[in-house]
Order: sequence, then structure tokens, then C-alpha cells
Amino acid sequence: MKGSGWDRRLVVRADDRNLVGHAGIVLLRKVADRVGLTIALTRALPQGVGPGWRDRGMALVQLACAIALGARNVLEAEQLQHHWRMLFPHPVSDSTLWRTLETIDGPVAVRVERVRAAIRRVVWTLLALRPGGFPWITVCGRDLLGWYVLDLDATIVACTSKKEGAGGTFKGTFGHMPLGAWVANTRECVAMLLRPGNAAPNDVADHRSVLAAALRQLPLPLWSKLLIRIDGAAFSHGVLEHLQSLTTSRRRVWWVTGWAVNDTDEAAIALLPEHVWTAALRQDGEVHEINNPDGERLFYQVAELTGVRDLAGWPAGMRLIVRRVKPSRRDAKQLTAFEKRTGWRYQIVATNIPAHQGLSGVPGSGQVWFLDALYRDHAEVEDRVKATKRIGLGLLPSKSWQLNAAWVLASTLAADLDAWTRLLLLHDEPGLAKSEPETIRRKLYHLPARLTSHARRRTLHLDQTWPWASAFTTAWHHAMKLPDVT
Repeated sequence: MKGSGWDRRLVVRADDRNLVGHAGIVLLRKVADRVGLTIALTRALPQGVGPGWRDRGMALVQLACAIALGARNVLEAEQLQHHWRMLFPHPVSDSTLWRTLETIDGPVAVRVERVRAAIRRVVWTLLALRPGGFPWITVCGRDLLGWYVLDLDATIVACTSKKEGAGGTFKGTFGHMPLGAWVANTRECVAMLLRPGNAAPNDVADHRSVLAAALRQLPLPLWSKLLIRIDGAAFSHGVLEHLQSLTTSRRRVWWVTGWAVNDTDEAAIALLPEHVWTAALRQDGEVHEINNPDGERLFYQVAELTGVRDLAGWPAGMRLIVRRVKPSRRDAKQLTAFEKRTGWRYQIVATNIPAHQGLSGVPGSGQVWFLDALYRDHAEVEDRVKATKRIGLGLLPSKSWQLNAAWVLASTLAADLDAWTRLLLLHDEPGLAKSEPETIRRKLYHLPARLTSHARRRTLHLDQTWPWASAFTTAWHHAMKLPDVT
């Protein structure tokens, strides 16, 4: 049989010792070392003695790097290290990685979280000093300068075997339901609480716990401006009252949450005159127009419901904003009798942002069209959830609750490293900095290289024809310029 042409005189040999697969490990590990994460974890985790002892802090960092590069369990994390053996000649075995996770019990996990908070303060300081400064989000065409935005959301981690804490979820699946918090400005996952699969989506104690853990992670300045966004899971007196209580003399907290529409709300909506409805805006500040095949111009509309709906017993100063949209074919089976009669589908947003004041420094931020866009921007947290699930959270590797909780913590460390690498090293490459985990792995992290030594200098050679080779070398130069935190 004749050859296909491309394989003519092709010989395959496994005889080279100077190859490095997944060269992006140097970026992740360099960031971990320069910001002080590696040495801080070494001090936080238990120490041992003896010639065979492996540094648990270094092992945890290696595990986090492997998770960021795509490892879904401890065995894959060990196997990935064979790609880096020329850079890190003493790989950490899977048994050592398991023992590292076993050491992360309650007290050790608290110490690790304190390390994360301390290192995050260093990273945020470096972000403020980089070109462009700290990243502020944009809503409805307006920059929220000086505002730190925290998004909460829960997700389902499915499993096929009986693991400790696994159970039936409210969506009919089986697994766990962790609740997490993400900083919209930096896309960091600052808190993740492992929960049983049958945990209530609007559990007040869980939300309080995650909010407390997230606030401990945020290096907010004095008199900081914090905005918290939660979906309909916040629809309870307990959660909203807790959000209201977070404001202190040195921190003002505004919040915007979802609201479950009931018969009382629909009765209040029916009282709204037609002239109070105003057009909703897209995130770019333009009018949000409905795609109408009949050619008639229709717009998504919003209105203030606060003065019509009785809010006795709810937090003082709370407002309700109602949005109406033309229902899609998918929504037809879920419409209420009131919605079928009016021909609109209704959604309500609750907030404590006052109409006359709004968010300081953001013009028009107290108006209904802005508050509606502000809440809809919260939907981006779904992308953060998916990204975090692709960086370790998508699969819990053990039957043990303690080991899975430790794995979740390692996954959040991996998400931190990935986010910090993007923020500190790739600010010149916005396309890469905001890409999906699979994309940045394919373009940057999984890039093969050759390691050579000459004149007491080691050089990592990349393919010069690779489209993102320049981005890689630029990121390495940025990493070398980071101050060495000890």
C-alpha cells in the first residue's frame, strides 16, 4: 500500500530528553512564587522531617498548577508533571498529593484561606500599579469606577457514585451543590462552599457563610464601595436582611437580587399605568429592542413597582423593579394566567440602591433602566461558574467529604493562579486574558518547548511560527518584572 505522502521517510523515536510539554507551567508557577503564594503555603501547611519529606506547600502549588492546566483528578495531576520533569526534576507523586489533601482539615483550611487573602492583597496592589490600573466593570455603557462587585451563585457537580454528601438536587440530578462567590472586576473565585446535593438553593446560613468567607478574602480599602448581586436564591427575608446588615461605618454595601414573582406581585403589576413603562437598555447603553418578525418596533420595558407593592416586613429602603419581555416559545409552558392574558413575561429585581442617589460617581444609576441592566449583567457569573468547573470543580475525585472539600480548595487556588496570570501577565493581550480555559490552554498553557543549557543559562525555546509565541514571551517578561514577595 502506497504512503499518503506526508509520512514519506518519517521515523518516530522516543529518544529526546530536553522537551517540555505544557510550557505554560512556567507562567503559573512564576506567578505563584513571585506573589509569595508558594512560601506562604509552605508555612501554613504542616511541616515534617526526614530525607523523604516533601514540602506540602510546594506540592499544593504543583497540584493547583496541574488543575489549571486541565488535571481532573490527582492521578492526572501526577501524570502531567512528567511533561515538566526537565524544569521540576522531582515530581510529586500521587500518594504525596493525596496526603497533602488529607492534611487540609478545618484548621489548616482556615490558615490556607488566610494565605489566599494575604496574597490577594499583594496581587490587587500590583493590579493598581499596572498600566490601566485596577479593572472596573462597565454596565449599561457606564464605568463603575471605585466599585467592587461580588456575584454569588450555586452550581451542581454531578457524580455517578455514592459519595459522602451526594444527593438528589432540585433539578433532578445527583451530586453536590457548592455555593461560590466571584469578583466581577477580576473574575476571581474568592469563596466556594461544598454543600450536599439536596441543599436548599436559598439557604440563609449557607449564603451568610459564603458572604463572610468572600468578605474576608477581599482586600477592600477603608470606606470602600461594595455591590453584591445574587439571583433569585436571595429571595428570602433572612438573606435580604443579612445583606442589609453588611453596611458598616467604614463600608457601604448595596445589593441587587432576584425576586420570585407571586400573585401579590402580579396584582401590583396590573395596577401600573401604561405610561410608566420605559424602554430597557442593553449593556452598551443602547435601547434593547425586541426582534419582531412583523416589523413593528417593540422594546423590552421596565418600571418601578415600589410604590404599588406593599413591602411591609421587608428591609427598609428596598425597591422593586419589574421588567417585561415578550415570552419565547420555550417560556410558553411556564407562563402564569396573568402573563398569558397580558402577553408579557414579568421578572422582578429587588435592590436597596436609592433612586435619588444611585451608586456614587455613576450618573443615572438609580434609574430603573440602569438597575435592570445591572442585574442582567449578573448573568456573566454563569460564565465564571463554567470556567471554575473546568478548572477542577467539575469533578470531585474522592468518596470522602474532607478530601473533596480539600480538592475544592485546591481548585479555587488553581482558579486564583489562572486569574492572576491573566491579570498580571496578559493585560497586553485582552483576547487571551478573557478567553475560556480551553482556549488559553490551547494557545498558551499547552505550548511545547525545548529546554537547552549553555554558559550557565537555561533557555526555553518556543516555536517562533506559533501565533501566540510573542504573547508567551511578553508574559514571561512581565512575570520576571514582578517584585519578589517573601
